Amino acid sequence: LVLITFSSFLFSQVEQPYPPVSLVSIPTAGTMPEGYFSFENVFMNQGSIVPKFLIGITDNFMIGMSFGISNFIGNGDIKKFKSYPEVQMKYRLFDETETIPGIVIGIDTQGRGEFYEKYAPPVDSPGLVEKTLNRYDQKSYGFYIAMSRNWSALGNFGFHWGLNKNISENDDGDDDINIFFGFDKEINRSFSLYGEYNFARDDDFYQGSESDDIENLINRNGRGYLNAGLRWSASNNLMLEININDISKNNKSSDAINRELKVIYFASF
Repeated sequence: LVLITFSSFLFSQVEQPYPPVSLVSIPTAGTMPEGYFSFENVFMNQGSIVPKFLIGITDNFMIGMSFGISNFIGNGDIKKFKSYPEVQMKYRLFDETETIPGIVIGIDTQGRGEFYEKYAPPVDSPGLVEKTLNRYDQKSYGFYIAMSRNWSALGNFGFHWGLNKNISENDDGDDDINIFFGFDKEINRSFSLYGEYNFARDDDFYQGSESDDIENLINRNGRGYLNAGLRWSASNNLMLEININDISKNNKSSDAINRELKVIYFASF
């Protein structure tokens, strides 16, 4: 009986209530509908958690905030990423039509992974001084413009692309304009598959000394970030995602692919 009940729950068809406002990490031209809010939590490596609250002010304008905590799960002292929350804002300039994609502009200051305010070299490295970093493992998108186009192909198929300029994490001397793109594909009414590629042009260069141990912390392969995910509309108010982050292993300081869990609760008011 328990198995039958679980199978019925797993394969029940609950339609996703609104287009994705982001994929694994990249923004889309989707916005939270007016009168809707969501509260999501991303559980990631090092026991970190990033709660995020989003609200639709109008059908074309949404705002939000997020706050990262490391060692929330597991051993070690719980540590906040920053003493203040990160912000998200998105405004849709043009709705999608048969001739033009949906176009939005926005700001998102929430990066991914651990936040490094300063880097202190090992005690056995004489002559090296503490460095200011002020950056996440993967930089935030900062100011961006994103476009989305959707087609009906055995369920919705959406293609998303855009440009971004990080506005707060440039102490490493890399402040290039970045490019990203991705897709979402409905498998059925309840499940969607995501894929995305972030070129990370603003995170492929460190302007520092070759002998600087900071290279061991933010050393990159220059391959960009390839991510994938699966979203499940589990109920009328709950969505779950399993994401695989950095499939291309751009981060040379880590040998493993990051697995993440995202839990999204949403409702209208």
